Amino acid sequence: MSLSLGFAIAGSEIGNINAQFALLGHNVANAGTPAYSVESLDQQSVTAGGVGLGARNGVVGRSIDATLQSGVFAQNGTVASLQTTTTALQQIDAVQGAPGSGTDLASRLGALQNQFTALEADPSSASQQSAVVVAAQNIAGQINAVGNAVQGARQAAQDAIVAGVQTLNTTLAQIGGLDRQIVTAQASGQSTADLRNQRDAALTTLSGLLSVQVLNQPDGSVLLADGGLVLPTDGTAFATTAATIGAASYAPGGGVPAITLGGNDVTAQLQGGSLGAQIALRDRTLPTLQANIDEFAQTLSSRFAAQGLTLFTDASGAVPAGGGVPVQAGYLGYASEIQVNPAVLATPALVRDGTNAVAGSAGGASAFTPNPPGGPAGFNTMITRVLDFALGAQVQPGVAQPPPAVTGLGASGTLAAGFAAPADLAAQASAVVAQEAATSSAATGQLTSEQGVQQALQGRLSSGSAVSIDAEMSTMIQLQNAYDANAKVLTAAQAMWQQLDQAVLP
Repeated sequence: MSLSLGFAIAGSEIGNINAQFALLGHNVANAGTPAYSVESLDQQSVTAGGVGLGARNGVVGRSIDATLQSGVFAQNGTVASLQTTTTALQQIDAVQGAPGSGTDLASRLGALQNQFTALEADPSSASQQSAVVVAAQNIAGQINAVGNAVQGARQAAQDAIVAGVQTLNTTLAQIGGLDRQIVTAQASGQSTADLRNQRDAALTTLSGLLSVQVLNQPDGSVLLADGGLVLPTDGTAFATTAATIGAASYAPGGGVPAITLGGNDVTAQLQGGSLGAQIALRDRTLPTLQANIDEFAQTLSSRFAAQGLTLFTDASGAVPAGGGVPVQAGYLGYASEIQVNPAVLATPALVRDGTNAVAGSAGGASAFTPNPPGGPAGFNTMITRVLDFALGAQVQPGVAQPPPAVTGLGASGTLAAGFAAPADLAAQASAVVAQEAATSSAATGQLTSEQGVQQALQGRLSSGSAVSIDAEMSTMIQLQNAYDANAKVLTAAQAMWQQLDQAVLP
């Protein structure tokens, strides 16, 4: 081998090693960067006439399992959806109280029943009459708290949807821009590793928003879909508007803003991830909880009033009527308004005497006449009617209570309670609490399971593509040794050239 050839080979090797040092530093610097896959420099041997001439650097590439990565993206959407749902429902759990906690609806109703039972023993007791009123205020306050919590969570979901659509548009535009750069670079034989790592970071963000499917295309771009909806990366944007959501708002077409794409309503097609979960909370889960607590509030009010004690009313002092179209049209959001009748607050003795006469009917309550002013202090007819019928499964002996609505609920009339119509108020209160608690518990349990799957998938993906500091340091030592060896070759070649120059030159 000639000195010039050896000098050229060693110089080329040092150039290659420097390039690998730069890439190693790039990998180490991005070791903590989410979705970054370790990059490697392809090297190709150079020969001429069977003689080795060293190596040359190829294109920087990545090592990543695309199928496994798609699985991670899908699992990200599942976990984000459950996290969003769990967070919203746990906030309602905290207000509603666990079944049997003493602060839940069934417990509050039981406390009211106990106070009426105590009053039955001494109808003339002014302090016990007041105790009944306090117990009634407690259950009305609990209903208010749950109703307000549900409406607040629904408004929070609406606000999160607006923010989520903005993030969705920004992320899709970013992916589209990177796609175009990758296609151009790949077509010209340039490295796309850095661009792909940047796109993976954006895809990770997207996978938390929706249950996205990522399909890699031959030209280096990606095709994105959420179910049957292709997500645009060409600058076409999703659109929605901010709004105040009330109990009477529903989707579609009931005052809840749609999410549109190209002017078409695609709200129902956006599923999974935090955005899909917020849509489900706003349009289905929370309205169902609202419908259940509204139905309990109206049933509670109407069953007491039917016996001659209008104990619970709206702000005007009236009991909202049922029987609308849809069935809850007359009392949407009533849970947030129910209160103890101002007349009863002013005159607690009315819980003994009654507030209104009842004409009586074969299919309804029996006739009742309130205790007149100055009537017997031991009057207990009203108290007996409350304990036997208002709180019972019958409206009068042998006649079942009209059942609460469990289908055709909500502002749209399309929701269902999720349980069979309970016979009495205690069973209805328990069912309302249990239904929400079960929904929340199921989401929490599934979240724990799905997080385990997510961690396993991420671990498998990272084992093959994440930056290993130990591996990079080991590579650095090898590069240092190779650099030293080639530097010695250059030093020796340079010394030989100098000796040759001295021998040739006079």
